[in-house]
Amino acid sequence: MSQMLALVIVVLILLIGDWVAVRTKAWVPSIFISAVLFLIGYWTFFPKEIVSVAGIPPVVATMLMYLLITNMGTLLSLKELKEQWKTIVIALSGIIGIIVLLFGIGTFIYGFETIVVAIPPLVGGVVSALIMSEGAKEAGLASLSVFAIVIYVMQGFAGYPLTSIMLKKEGKRLLTQYRQGDIAVKGQPEADAEVAASVESAKPELKLFKKLPEKYNTEYFKFFRLALVAFLAYLVSSLLAPIVSISPFVLCLLFGIIAKSIGFLEKQVLQKANAFGFALMGLMLFVFDGLKQATPSMMLEIIYPLVGTIVIGVIGMYIFSFIAGKILKVSKEMAFAVSLTALYGFPADYIITNEVIKSLTNDEKEREMLTSHMLPPMLVGGFITVTIVSVILAGIFVKFL
Repeated sequence: MSQMLALVIVVLILLIGDWVAVRTKAWVPSIFISAVLFLIGYWTFFPKEIVSVAGIPPVVATMLMYLLITNMGTLLSLKELKEQWKTIVIALSGIIGIIVLLFGIGTFIYGFETIVVAIPPLVGGVVSALIMSEGAKEAGLASLSVFAIVIYVMQGFAGYPLTSIMLKKEGKRLLTQYRQGDIAVKGQPEADAEVAASVESAKPELKLFKKLPEKYNTEYFKFFRLALVAFLAYLVSSLLAPIVSISPFVLCLLFGIIAKSIGFLEKQVLQKANAFGFALMGLMLFVFDGLKQATPSMMLEIIYPLVGTIVIGVIGMYIFSFIAGKILKVSKEMAFAVSLTALYGFPADYIITNEVIKSLTNDEKEREMLTSHMLPPMLVGGFITVTIVSVILAGIFVKFL
């Protein structure tokens, strides 16, 4: 298959997913449709390396992830991050719910080793899945080695539609309050919202470069600053590695926040460099590339424990996030949506949230309000569960095999 044919096919799949999401007003997320189509493609005529052939090999996807996550950091401020402590508690509660129910119920149905292998990929991403897969292989558990990868690949099928439903309910609730004058854009008092917005827009975003003529702030200068911040995050992660293991992607988010706060990066710098859409497309293609591992025979062999562990895990997640949300006075829909980020993480949390927001209103101010209330907790929840906690759990659980 030629590169351009491969590119046309994979982009067409993303387009179909997008159109379905628009047509159904995000009740059916684009990611869910795209994942199904990729799975069908891999089971029929797709070459296994279609995403790499199309021009997104793993090394390019990694670069895009560094840039995108640093860019995501510019959406948050240090003040907002402190305010997200409730999100962190709820996200951790959801993970505890998965662990408690799977060990309490799942162990008796599927066995101790199956549950040990299932939990880290279920609450995380590719890193934790690979750790458990390799651990199972070294322990001579071949089917569980495959199981670790497939549960990572398939958990999104449960997470995508459930998240979309929860966020739509939460969004409608917030819109009702906003239209009644009860809430405003988060961080701004209702009466001062418009004044604060005009003052904020008058402030120079790049405080460190306020004397630099605008004509020199080219796309390449934006890319350079973004890449430099991402590199510093990688460098700090590498330097800390002998003492403590911190994912460079976690530091990318933190460094993006800091760089925006001190005026080194502008808000949504990747969008302003006219590259956000391409970067997101490339990263999503890499995520769907993971589906090539799930063959029909493999799916039949592990379908029973796969479905069972996901269902039990999601029930545990809902119960514990509901309790945490009740205590912290967070709506049950938002609490459940935050905990569900464990099933997919970034960039799916960003995409689903934005799809829902666009489907609920065409008014820019209402979209800004919904974004300020819904996107920060979804992003923080995804990083806490997928990027941090799942890797720690994998390092602990792999020793039990």
